[in-house]
Amino acid sequence: MARRLGDAATGRSQAGAGDRPPAGWPAVPGLLRTIAATSTCLLVAAAAIALVGWVLVRLAPVTLAVTAALFLTALLHPVAAFLHRLHVPKGLGALAGVLLLVLVVAGPLTLVANQAIAQFDDLRRQLLAGLDQLRAFLTSGPLNQQQLNAAIEELIRALRGAAPDPVAGAMTTLQTLAAMAAALVLLFFFLRDGPGMWEWIVHRLPARRRERVDAAARAGWSTLVAYVRGTMAVAAVDAVGIGLALILLQVPFALGLAFLTFLFAFVPIVGAVVAGAVAVLVTLVSNGVTDALLVLGAVVIVQQLEGNLLEPVIIGKAVRLHPAVVLVAVTAGTLVGGIAGGVVAVPLTAVVYRAVTRGLAFPEPAAPDEPAAPDKAPPPPPKTPGDQQSRP
Repeated sequence: MARRLGDAATGRSQAGAGDRPPAGWPAVPGLLRTIAATSTCLLVAAAAIALVGWVLVRLAPVTLAVTAALFLTALLHPVAAFLHRLHVPKGLGALAGVLLLVLVVAGPLTLVANQAIAQFDDLRRQLLAGLDQLRAFLTSGPLNQQQLNAAIEELIRALRGAAPDPVAGAMTTLQTLAAMAAALVLLFFFLRDGPGMWEWIVHRLPARRRERVDAAARAGWSTLVAYVRGTMAVAAVDAVGIGLALILLQVPFALGLAFLTFLFAFVPIVGAVVAGAVAVLVTLVSNGVTDALLVLGAVVIVQQLEGNLLEPVIIGKAVRLHPAVVLVAVTAGTLVGGIAGGVVAVPLTAVVYRAVTRGLAFPEPAAPDEPAAPDKAPPPPPKTPGDQQSRP
């Protein structure tokens, strides 16, 4: 009787516990739980990205050297691979690629420097004459001489205030030179041992993740290669087109402006505008309004040809991003890393997007088969009431 009363009391207590509303995390509605979990994941990811960005900015020379070496490796790897197919040792092929880069960069720089030295006096006279014409136009139009002098003095004070500290400037120059030297050394090793380095990294990962990571990284690398080579070709076309217009109009320092156009073409959207504006301003000061308008027309034609024909054909759809994404990436990269950040922002965005897309689309590897359970004796059959009654 007491046992029955205890069982009844236990049942009533369990029923009462089941009637209570859930407490704690289970009491939160499912939608709010999903929002909270998603927000937490986003905050953790944002914090991780911010931490990585802070470390990269603090190690700016190292980051610049590694990034430049990767970009140059994507550009010069075909040269080293071609020499290797000709049975040239990997070390010599990598060294040939580095020397080719030095010659290609040093040649135009030497030519531009010689032209600048030869035309410096003429450019100085034309610049002073253009400034006198601009001063005469402003004083005879919207401004008087006193207002113009005040504006010039304010501009000079602003430039002096913005001038960097000589010691800081020297340190920045030394860091840049050190980063350039490190980039050349890393370029040599990447050209010689790049595939072996990547295989070593992949084999340090868990076996089930190796194929996915390798496929994602190769997709990102192919995107970087396509971007660097395509941008190089587009930049060369821009420089040749605008340079020819400047040479035909006999604009001073035409080769230097063409080389500047080539360099700024690596900064999407913003670089083309800045290089074109510099070319137009130099032409306006040196040759006058008519030639400046002609140069402006040449810049517009070249930019339209680039945006509507060259980029879709040469770079391809694999690397193309929406203009809004490009603008946001360039702005963020410039704010974080200056000019270098603006240059690498778009290819980095394209590489990350392509790698993540390929990694998510990669099929999940099948789980390994579980080992078979060892053979066991079958359990004895259950006893029946008849068996119990048949016992003595």
